[in-house]
Amino acid sequence: MVEVFAVASGKGGTGKTTSTVALGMALAERYDVTVVDADTGMANLLFHAGLSDAETTLHDVLADSAAVSEATYDRFGMTVVPCGTSLDGFRDADPTRLREVVATLAADTDVILLDSPPALDSRAAVLPVVMADRAVVVLQPTIPAISDGLKVQEYAASYDTDVAGILFNKVREDGIEAVAEKTERYFEGPTLGAVPESECAREARRAGRPLLAHAPDCAAAQVYRRAADSLSVRDGESGDVADRFRSAVIPETP
Repeated sequence: MVEVFAVASGKGGTGKTTSTVALGMALAERYDVTVVDADTGMANLLFHAGLSDAETTLHDVLADSAAVSEATYDRFGMTVVPCGTSLDGFRDADPTRLREVVATLAADTDVILLDSPPALDSRAAVLPVVMADRAVVVLQPTIPAISDGLKVQEYAASYDTDVAGILFNKVREDGIEAVAEKTERYFEGPTLGAVPESECAREARRAGRPLLAHAPDCAAAQVYRRAADSLSVRDGESGDVADRFRSAVIPETP
């Protein structure tokens, strides 16, 4: 079985990478999970997973200078495929090769989480949403953030990618009621959870460790676990997923 999720947002700063890794760790308690940093221009996953010194990354694979297996690392119960941060690596990377990367990974995992770019402004940015089975949309509880998240949903729908759910992040006390009704009205998927603003998350980021490893009992970690529990994983055939990715049509413009 395998299903591919794009963890996406309509803007930066929502805590998307923190959420991707947290969901990955929580899901890894039940599934074989692979997390891929598909944000090839502004990679952050390697810092969250303690891989800042990784010699081979997704940039190398997308430049056709390394095999996928060389850029995979076992971290915190997951398989992690980090992306590099150099401008040269970004320049040499061919984002269309991501199709083959995911097709290859699909043979040996149950769940693939694609940490997606925060804006839909290029072919590289929209590709994870186009290719995924479903998208998890990460939002801050503000009207502008909801508007940006709706753009993700609209784009996903145009390429037959379903919305698995909405995950609010960085929620301050009593900070979600004003927008909860609007999200239920306009978003297709359910609300998976509301992660509170957390100093633990900032400390984990500075320590180069996932939140669920750094502070497993904090309130934010508990919400992520409940969100992962409510995220049902569909039983897809790895061969079908691989074929679909290899044949995916990449839009010229977002």
